Amino acid sequence: MPTADDATAAVRVLAVANQKGGVGKTTTTINLATALAALEKRVLIVDLDPQGNAGTGLGVEAAGGGRTSYDLLARPDSVMAAAVPTAVPGLSLVPADVDLAGIEFELIDADDRIHRLRRAVARLRSRYDYVFIDCPPGLGLLTLNGLAAAGGVLVPLQCEYFALEGLTQVLQTIERVRARFNPSLTLEGIVLTMFDTRNNLSRQVAADVRRHLGDAVFETTIPRNVRIAEAPSHGKPVILYDVRCAGSRAYMDLVREMLRRERGRAAAPRPAAEGGR
Repeated sequence: MPTADDATAAVRVLAVANQKGGVGKTTTTINLATALAALEKRVLIVDLDPQGNAGTGLGVEAAGGGRTSYDLLARPDSVMAAAVPTAVPGLSLVPADVDLAGIEFELIDADDRIHRLRRAVARLRSRYDYVFIDCPPGLGLLTLNGLAAAGGVLVPLQCEYFALEGLTQVLQTIERVRARFNPSLTLEGIVLTMFDTRNNLSRQVAADVRRHLGDAVFETTIPRNVRIAEAPSHGKPVILYDVRCAGSRAYMDLVREMLRRERGRAAAPRPAAEGGR
């Protein structure tokens, strides 16, 4: 089994996951990645959703005959050839297509099926500062590969009641993956998305999540914003589509908060070794 440090020695690997669809996983992935690239970070997105929405949102389609995230799981050594540049300087993408939907059945007898993506990402340690894994809705083999490969998990949570109901299951899955497959996995944070200040339910959901999970919830909330909804149809992250809109400002604030948290963790004193003085 791969060790905890294989894929995380020199790169931050973050899975963006939630079992529920339509909560803003892909939107959060491409806009955080774009904002980090604007800060001159080297960033890669691995699209693990057979719908291929990360490519659509970045104006990159999986070309016929080109390498995709299917190839990463079928042949982890192909990761270098699978990454393609985007229109965002410093940001590359491993696109997905419908072939990925069948990988779970193809790997059903493979002993290392949970760690295929981790093997691929381990080859990227010197090439990128951040790797974002855009997981599909659901908690099947694709999401498990994403969680097994990651050092941290970002959980976008739509500010609606049914989204809140599924949060417990997501957090339980993270704990199970940590216990069985990836002891270094941590909860990077919960991102409240589609927040509507005019809606009492949005405020109530946000308050409930913060009350139960405290600092695990990012202070920055992503608003329900028409520009965020429009941007994918133009093949652009909202940060490029309309940098001045409320959605763009929120994602840039979220990146700044994420980086502050990283600096805080790096500066925190490490616990003394057992038995030490």
